[in-house]
Amino acid sequence: MATHVHSPELLAQVAGLPAMPGVYRYFDASDALLYVGKAINLKRRVSSYFQKDHGGTRIGHMVGKIVRMETTVVRSEAEALLLENNLIKTQHPKYNILFRDDKSYPYLKISGMAIHDGDLRTPPSQCYPRVAYYRGATDKRQRYFGPYPNAWAVKETIQLLQKVFRLRTCEDSIFSNRTRPCLLYQIKRCSGPCVDHISPEDYAADVAHAEAMLRGETDTLLKALESRMMAHSDKLEFEQAADIRNQIKALASMLHQQSIETIDDRDVDMLAVQVQGGKACVNLAMVRGGRHLGDRAYFPVHVEDSAAIASMEEAEDAADQEAGQPGTVLPAKTVEQRVLEAFVAQHYLQVAPPPVLVVSVALEPALLEALSQQTGTRIAAVSQPREERRVWLEMAQKNAQLQLARLLAEEGSQQARTRALVEALDLPQDDIDQLTIECFDISHTAGENTQASCVVFHHHKMQSSEYRRYKIEGITGGDDYAAMRQVLTRRYSKVAEAQRDAGGAELGKGAARLPDIVLIDGGKGQVGVAREVFTALGLDLSRIVGVEKGEGRKVGLEELVFCDGRDKVYLGRDSAALMLVAQIRDEAHRFAITGMRAARAKVRVGGSRLEDIPGVGPKKRARLLQRFGGVRGVEDAGVDDLMTVDGISAALAQDIYKALH
Repeated sequence: MATHVHSPELLAQVAGLPAMPGVYRYFDASDALLYVGKAINLKRRVSSYFQKDHGGTRIGHMVGKIVRMETTVVRSEAEALLLENNLIKTQHPKYNILFRDDKSYPYLKISGMAIHDGDLRTPPSQCYPRVAYYRGATDKRQRYFGPYPNAWAVKETIQLLQKVFRLRTCEDSIFSNRTRPCLLYQIKRCSGPCVDHISPEDYAADVAHAEAMLRGETDTLLKALESRMMAHSDKLEFEQAADIRNQIKALASMLHQQSIETIDDRDVDMLAVQVQGGKACVNLAMVRGGRHLGDRAYFPVHVEDSAAIASMEEAEDAADQEAGQPGTVLPAKTVEQRVLEAFVAQHYLQVAPPPVLVVSVALEPALLEALSQQTGTRIAAVSQPREERRVWLEMAQKNAQLQLARLLAEEGSQQARTRALVEALDLPQDDIDQLTIECFDISHTAGENTQASCVVFHHHKMQSSEYRRYKIEGITGGDDYAAMRQVLTRRYSKVAEAQRDAGGAELGKGAARLPDIVLIDGGKGQVGVAREVFTALGLDLSRIVGVEKGEGRKVGLEELVFCDGRDKVYLGRDSAALMLVAQIRDEAHRFAITGMRAARAKVRVGGSRLEDIPGVGPKKRARLLQRFGGVRGVEDAGVDDLMTVDGISAALAQDIYKALH
């Protein structure tokens, strides 16, 4: 019998499950999602969690938290696999291998549609397409190439296109208002379409050739360029022929530098996984259009918990087969296989996979089948590549090893810093992972637009999702003490209220809590303000720690000051504890500065932008900026001045003036 006590309703729900493929989800008492799993036989799989004593294992710890369950019946194992990973990706369960993607992939964009290139009846972005870096949602009215592993890879490709095909990169507003070519034309990185130094037809041909290069059609492209060069030569148009000859030379040089003249694969992803010390790294290297674009490392969370649960499920399947239960039992998977399969399933939910994946460990056929069904294109995985592919994979494996070693070293040093600070402040060392530090900083512009920032540190790293900014109002400009008093009161008044309501008992789950350390970027003055606030709220004064500048305000000479009677503490220039304090303080300062600059930029344009004003389109905006020399000039202009710009009526001038003031 299981030692965990579950409600009769939950056990009845488990008993009534069908013997069909599906996905199950476990929730705890606070309705947080614990685990998402898939099963060929829902009844058998879910029952195994509740019919046995899992003891004090990771599985037992999770099972003890389950108070509610949801299931979804599906038609096939492939459908279950896709639903499972979609839920993992979007719901972030606590016991599944999870890859967090903090930002979307960048693309290279060529504006407009190919069929309208060179058409003078269309806007400049279509007639003379622009090549640009792009990140975000795509649409059918533009051309996108990628995705690329990072911004650097996109920008390097744009530079290649400028060098070989001399495509423009300027904004349409600048393009439409030029009267002479820019510096890029002078250094032969643009063909000067803004001043008609190239015909629409020839520019459209260059765009088409650039697209061919991005698709990896290099042989066809070189033949087309040679044919075009010979045609100009036959017509005695030697200058145009020389330009194309230079394009061919530049393209040939680029192909040689990229070492892609012998590559047959145009679009391939290389995936290598490395596991060590309970951590894992998946390194993704991309080849697009035959070019190796670079790589990107991913570090999943919950690896050990998920691996333990998966091992239990495999053991249950093996036991069922020995007992004569129907079903196919696959060989036990390694942690590397689980991690890589989790990455493939989650990553390619949002990014279209290439037709070939070169992987360091074999993938389950059901996963590839599910991906193929999802994309409508057959996806193949090669786990034992040869020749060029083998070289690529070895590079990806080496990078995965290096990235994981770096992560382990950084985490080790961060833990050492946390422990050093705990020892320096003589804090309890029972669980340093839970040590929480909140740090405050004040910023303003010459006494105006005062903001306070609060950054949070726990589990040995900064927790950016918990950062907060506070707009400070009702104080004398430049009074940092009043600003600190206000932000501390606003931040911790709810903590004081929760402590009073608890009456000395343990605070309930979800209640506001006081951090272990409240770090103040300042000396005795700022710490004195914090003492006043904490005394008024009835909070623990020993939590307050100030960072006072040392002699000559030199870095490394800082001292920690307290308000509970303790003497100052000098940690030492090379102290690991001081490194952590400086890291947190500098992050608070950075966060405050970025918030202050954003507020200042907003104030400078009256809380609005020209783009937001109804009736001011791209052409009128370009005329305004050109006439007054920028947004600041438009803001300084009066209504009568605005009316002198072509297309700006009296009513629109009034609207612009009001919006910017």
